[in-house]
Order: sequence, then C-alpha cells, then structure tokens
Amino acid sequence: MSDPNSGFDLVILGGGSGGYATALRAAELNLSVALIEKDKVGGTCLHRGCIPTKALLHAGEVADSAREAEQFGVQAKFEGIDMKAVNSYKDGVISRLYKGLQGLIKSRKITYVEGEGRLVAPNAVEVNGQRYVGRNIVLATGSYSKSLPGLEIDGERVITSEHALTLDRVPSSAVILGGGVIGCEFASAWKSFGVDVTIVEALPRLVAAEDEQSSKALERAFRKRGIAFKVGKPFEKVERTDTGVRVAISGGETFEAELLLVAVGRGPSTANCGYEEQGVRMERGFVLTDERLRTNLTNVYAVGDIVPGLQLAHRGFQQGIFVAEEIAGLNPPVIDENGIPRVTYTEPEVASMGLSEAKARETYGDKVEVFTYDLGGNGKSQILKTQGFVKLVRAPEGPVVGLHMVGSRVSELIGEAQLIYNWEAFPAEVAQLIHAHPTQSEALGEAHLALAGKPLHVHG
Repeated sequence: MSDPNSGFDLVILGGGSGGYATALRAAELNLSVALIEKDKVGGTCLHRGCIPTKALLHAGEVADSAREAEQFGVQAKFEGIDMKAVNSYKDGVISRLYKGLQGLIKSRKITYVEGEGRLVAPNAVEVNGQRYVGRNIVLATGSYSKSLPGLEIDGERVITSEHALTLDRVPSSAVILGGGVIGCEFASAWKSFGVDVTIVEALPRLVAAEDEQSSKALERAFRKRGIAFKVGKPFEKVERTDTGVRVAISGGETFEAELLLVAVGRGPSTANCGYEEQGVRMERGFVLTDERLRTNLTNVYAVGDIVPGLQLAHRGFQQGIFVAEEIAGLNPPVIDENGIPRVTYTEPEVASMGLSEAKARETYGDKVEVFTYDLGGNGKSQILKTQGFVKLVRAPEGPVVGLHMVGSRVSELIGEAQLIYNWEAFPAEVAQLIHAHPTQSEALGEAHLALAGKPLHVHG
C-alpha cells in the first residue's frame, strides 16, 4: 500500500501534533498512512511553541532559584544569563524529542513525504507534482502567529514568539502586546531573565479565558514580581526609535522598549492549501467540522488548530487519535471540549478544567457551590514558598464541573483534576481518596473534603 498511485487509507496534510498523532494511531490500527509535512514533523509545538517556551521558562525558574537561594539558607550567586547556553539547552531538548518522533514515524512504517502539500481533489493531496490519493483525507495544517492590521512584523524590533525563541541576547526591556497565555508566559520567562517587561492587553484582565479569580491571582503575583501590565487598553500604534520602539495605547499613554513582542493569538494556517477550491466549508480561515471532526466533504476530516476551539497540542493529539479510530470503525466517544486541560506555565502557574464560576452560574443558576482552598494551608506549598489556591465549582447537588488552580507547579495537578471533571466525580467521592503527605495534591483532597462537608485543614 506504500505506492502513492494505489492509494492510502489515510493521507494526512500536516505533521504537527494533530497530524502525527493521527498517523501514529492509524498505523497502529493497521491502516496505510501518508503523512505530508512542509517543515519538520512535530510542527509548531515541538519546534516553535510548547517545548521551547517551557525550556525558557525552566531556565528562568533556575535563575530565580539562584537569586532567591538565601531565603532557603543556601548560599548561591546569580551572575547572569548566557543566552547562547540557554538556547543550546533548549535546542538539545527539541533535538532529542525530534529524533524520537522521527524514529516512531519510521518504525510504524508511515510513508513520510517532505514538501508543501495542497488539496487538489476531495481524495487527493499533491506534493512537488506527485499526487497522493487517500480513501480518507485528514487536514492538519496548524496555525501561525497573528498580528494586527497595520502592525508590521520586522523580526528585529517588532517580533513574534517564533523570533523571541531564537534571540541571541537578553533584551533590556520589552512591551508584550497580548496578555493571554503566550504573552504572559514570555513576560514571566523574560522577567526571570532580568528584562523590564510591560504587557498591554485590550481585554479587562490577563488570561481572560480563565476564571476571574485566577486572573486576579496572576495579576497580584505579576505586580509583586515587578511585571507591569495595562489591561482594558487597546494598542494604537508603534514607532521605531533610535534604541527600539515606542508603543502607544488607548488613552494616549506610551511605552518605550527595546522590543515589541506581538502575542495576540494564533490564526489557522489554511491559506493556499486548496481547501476553498475543493469546497471545504470554512469560516474566518478555520475549517468547520461536526462533533466527529468530519468536514462537509465525504471522508475528509480536520484536526488541531485549524478546527475552531482551544489551540492546544494535547487537543490536537486527542483529536488525531479520535479520527484514526473513527476511520478504523471503532466509534470512539466524542471529545468534550470542556474536558480539555488548560495550563499557563507562568510563575505562578495557572491550571484549569471545566467551567469557570461565571460560566457555571450561567449554566446551572445561582445554586452553584464554590469552595476555594488557600495553598497557605498546604505543607508542600509552604516548603516551596508559593501562594495560590485550588478552587472548586460544583453543580447544584451534583458533580464538580470546574477546577481552577494557581501556584508553583500546579500544572502537575491537572491530571487528577481532569479525572475528577471527566468522570463527573462528586466531592464526597474524591474526599474518600488518600493524598500523600506532604504533596500539593493534598490541596485537591482538602478542597473536596471541605465541599463534602468535612473540612480538615481549613479555618472556619
């Protein structure tokens, strides 16, 4: 089945998180697969997104640990950031993961095609003049860093996250346009590196997609860390200066900095892919699908960032697995978009599952129950010297429908939080589980104990 002229069970256009997950699972199910990628398998997440940014954030965490070592009785000295060495560390992580992924693709006997693909028929993709025919087509072309009308990215003074990840120096100052996940993560990492950072956000709060209490906690922490931000203030214009940029925002205020990082979200990479020409139903550049990720064309599916919804690598993985199983006839359960974990890897971290308090009240009315457990009562959090909370949102006399966490390392609690949400657990059921002491996971246990009416380490 590896002859492109005889056709494949699946032809996948795009080798990022969604595309390669589809390929790996389909090959596992003994389907013949062609995976087409114009750049490198792994896509944005591995090469220009999740992995490199988290490596920078960890380097920043190490820098902060050195600066603050004295408060733990450790004598250490912070002498600065060597960006060449930081980039070498980051690139080493990417390289090892990339080699591992290439090995997986090869071992599963997937036909890997390098080149820019284009949908030329409802059952065919063309690459470099060669046509690959598939009984099923999966569109997985990913996303790109968006800008704003009239805002020109030059890659030097006005940059996107892709440029920021390859900087060979630590800038003295930066304005970050956008206070969502990407903007806040860069603000956090750069502040740890010693950059003077200001975030400009048009919406009324940072990480506005999160529960309001989480936003407020992150804003407090950022103030304490010396990260400046302006919310509810749309960007107006940027001018080049002798030393960098001057950024003007609504109300006439201006900020001068060495760099402007544009972090206003990501758009779907669907232009010039042949989708419209073949009649794929689109909206604002996104590919529209039903709940089973089918487009309006027979046997054509779409996964990942081009499908409206959360643009997260792990959503892409899950959608890829789903589509492969759907094509194989396994009838997998529909993915609950609210059941996808969300994490912002700032210091402190913000993690959540399910509905915000506001959304829960909108859905279930005012009888929604809410409990917030302060990490001040958690032994491991005291040891780590972190502040924050675990907040539970419960449907009236029902299961927990929202979990919201702020604090160092709370991203590691999201695994249990997603089980609680996705298995529709009641507080009393989680309260029966034993959480090891001292761990931060105890905070989840304590919050559920309190919501079940039997609080332990909670002040009345």
